[in-house]
Amino acid sequence: MDFYMWGYKYGHELDSSAAIKVPGLSYQPPLIGHKKLLNFDSYSYPDTGGWVVVGVTALFFIIWFVEWRRQKKQMKMEQYKSKPSSVTNVSVPVAFIAFLLMGCNPKAEKINFGKDQCAECRMTIVDTKFGAEILTKKGKTYKFDDTHCIAAFLERRGVELSNIYHVFFVDYNGNNELVDVDSAEFVVSSRLKSPMGGAAAFRNLAEAKKKSAEIEGSRVTNWATLYNILIR
Repeated sequence: MDFYMWGYKYGHELDSSAAIKVPGLSYQPPLIGHKKLLNFDSYSYPDTGGWVVVGVTALFFIIWFVEWRRQKKQMKMEQYKSKPSSVTNVSVPVAFIAFLLMGCNPKAEKINFGKDQCAECRMTIVDTKFGAEILTKKGKTYKFDDTHCIAAFLERRGVELSNIYHVFFVDYNGNNELVDVDSAEFVVSSRLKSPMGGAAAFRNLAEAKKKSAEIEGSRVTNWATLYNILIR
């Protein structure tokens, strides 16, 4: 139901300032399977994590069935005894499954350049040197093409801050590698031709200073400072 409501909100709470509007049009992405909307195809099938859950659930029911049959046979054998057999304890497989499910922490996913869409401006993300991603505690990802877009998204509470698990930025020098917001350093300059203009992320201070030295008038800063600059 939670996954379905994500899709419902995505397709019904449309941006009133969007460049293209179709009156009365709403869209519900498929929960499982394929759906076509105008000239777009949407697919939704379980990925690795989903199949792991299916496999673990199937394993649980197999164990439960085996234990149930064994208990039934045991009770038949002891029906002539004065004391009935104790109920077989199946808490071990249940605890094992719970442990597996609890260990599934949200994981960031790389931006699929040329296909993924910015969650703020709705433009396709194409420049491999710029981008950002928000990962929620439920494992949902919001991807962005520029620091300006993620700042605007956070400022308007596109997702509640309490629901954010982590924030990442695309490393300017990397090959679609994501940099943790806590360690990222930024170079700010109008000469950096990002989609919205002016800021690039680097994985550490040394790389940021090296790039800044190549650009006259640029400066190095962290995300907290840059965010306050962008939302002014």
